Amino acid sequence: MARYRGSVCRLCRRQGSKLFLKGDRCLSSKCALSKRNYAPGLKGQDRRGKVSEYGIQLREKQKIKRTYGVLEQPFRNYFYKAERQSGMTGTNLILLLERRLDNVLYRLGWAASRPQARQLVGHGHFLVNGKKVDIPSFLVKPEDEIGVYPRDRSKKLIKKLAAGNAQKGISPWLEVNQENLTGRFVRIPEREEIGLDANESLVVELYSK
Repeated sequence: MARYRGSVCRLCRRQGSKLFLKGDRCLSSKCALSKRNYAPGLKGQDRRGKVSEYGIQLREKQKIKRTYGVLEQPFRNYFYKAERQSGMTGTNLILLLERRLDNVLYRLGWAASRPQARQLVGHGHFLVNGKKVDIPSFLVKPEDEIGVYPRDRSKKLIKKLAAGNAQKGISPWLEVNQENLTGRFVRIPEREEIGLDANESLVVELYSK
């Protein structure tokens, strides 16, 4: 299973914005972007000049890809799928990414970050409608029930994570029972509910060239 294995803090510095890839660390004084708010590399502080239209569109695509932890070819596949759906392609793209199982678990508060949620799914800690799913890209549908695989090790881990993330609140399109560690994907969210600071229309323009 392909995934990015480099430093995730470099990704935030490259984007110039927090992607929250390390959970609570991103909110603390230890955040790399707070210490070095410039692009990585020897010449990161010296880069000047106007960014081209293509560069702006590419940077926006990279922001969305890196936020959800998706590599180029899967991201392109999501775009083509969104393009075939009715409605605005950019909005459809974001909603497809929000339906990924690793993202849903992060929204439920059962992981401190999306990379951690991806790892937990890959280790087989979760059930969808009573069946074990170990594919992070699995697309959750409305009314799907999500639970923790009935093993003490996984339950203790998820309960610890859920307790630590309880104050963050649960997304309005989800329902969760933290005591029993069960959740439900109630509905497809609205774009304005997601709170993603990205301009997906620039991604549509980039792929339309």
